[in-house]
Amino acid sequence: MIELFQKGGLIMWPLLLASLVSLTVVIERLVFLVRESKNRDSALVNKFFEFAKEGNQVAAIEVVKGSKDALIRILSYSLSCEKINFETAVLRASSIELSRYAKGLSTLDTIITLAPLLGLLGTVTGMIGAFGLLGGAELDAPSAITGGIAEALIATAFGLAIAIISLIPFNFLNTKIERFRSEIEQRVCEL
Repeated sequence: MIELFQKGGLIMWPLLLASLVSLTVVIERLVFLVRESKNRDSALVNKFFEFAKEGNQVAAIEVVKGSKDALIRILSYSLSCEKINFETAVLRASSIELSRYAKGLSTLDTIITLAPLLGLLGTVTGMIGAFGLLGGAELDAPSAITGGIAEALIATAFGLAIAIISLIPFNFLNTKIERFRSEIEQRVCEL
């Protein structure tokens, strides 16, 4: 593995950095999702709605005070905010919570786009070096040229692997955000 990394050239360092950043973002986001799922409290949401349906906004807000559930924070803020109308309060609170869910996804998206391009750059620079041998005395050793081409393609393979591996958790995380957004919409309509 280390030998392949060395053969890939200088462009392998940015690819290594991209893979480490991608791995860090994915792990942090998965930990975030686990923590958020542990904070969910459907019984408390139901109790909130019981008071809200009775028209007792004060009791609904009091019963969920201090909750770590993101949905409850959105609903209670929407009810408790007196300075702005209900729709604006919902938009403000849901925007804050959804941005917490989307944190790091733009970085992951950038890596998915950038890694194959870095790999191609490594291939192009490697090919330039390999074909540069054609003009010199190394023409007698075709293995030097084909070996240079093979080494240049390593960067593309690594770039594509990073993008492919990062794409799976990226889509998973986006799906989680959309599900949460849908739940917010359903619960706000219910409220």
